[in-house]
Amino acid sequence: MAFPTREKKDTTRINDRIRAREIRVIGSDGEQLGVMQPEDALRRAQEEGLDLVEVAPGSQPPVCRIMDYGRYKYEQKKKANKSKSHSAALKEVKLRPRTDEHDLGFKLRNARKFLMEGDKVKVTLMFRGREMVHRRLGYDQLDVVKERLVDIAKVEAPPRMEGRFLSMIMVPDREAIKEAAKKAAEDEKATADDSTAGAEEPAAKAEAAGTEKPAAKAKGKDPEKSAGKTKSAGTEKPAAKAKSKDAERPEASGE
Repeated sequence: MAFPTREKKDTTRINDRIRAREIRVIGSDGEQLGVMQPEDALRRAQEEGLDLVEVAPGSQPPVCRIMDYGRYKYEQKKKANKSKSHSAALKEVKLRPRTDEHDLGFKLRNARKFLMEGDKVKVTLMFRGREMVHRRLGYDQLDVVKERLVDIAKVEAPPRMEGRFLSMIMVPDREAIKEAAKKAAEDEKATADDSTAGAEEPAAKAEAAGTEKPAAKAKGKDPEKSAGKTKSAGTEKPAAKAKSKDAERPEASGE
């Protein structure tokens, strides 16, 4: 049966729970107000609608600050959670002395992922039965692991036998990880730029071809000749009609 865990009791002294005869007071704006009696400091905090919080009980005299206690608790909890999230966890990757290349690649991808996230990795090999005679295979396997992860990690605990288990611990090399992440970002950007350039080139060719065709058509035609043909056609038609009418008109008789 699992028992519920008790929340840690808040032991911070605030307001009238402060027992010291004298305290060093910091104002709500960070100003040093000097050494005061708790009653005077509390009165001042209440005038501002705030609390008097003992922030350094081990000092002589204790240090208290005028602040919003609810906000102070929230900030303290936030800091604790952040510190907890950044603490490195120990992940384990299990291998066999004769792990094949496919499985080894899969295990190493997991190890790389853990290391990139800031976690330690314990690489463990288990020997069964007569495999204990061939412990050298296990050490060789761990050498392969080190070689493939050396770009982002370093060995914290070298290979060590414990019963039937051979293990070593690797930790992230933070500087190397930064460089690897930077290089990956640069490679990704270069790939994106190449793709964009490749997409723009056909569009530029199509645009150039589209602008050349109308120009070629315009070049094939002489505007002046076209205008001349239109003009001559317009002047010839009335003359031809007039001549036709004169031919059809009967000659006047001399009678």
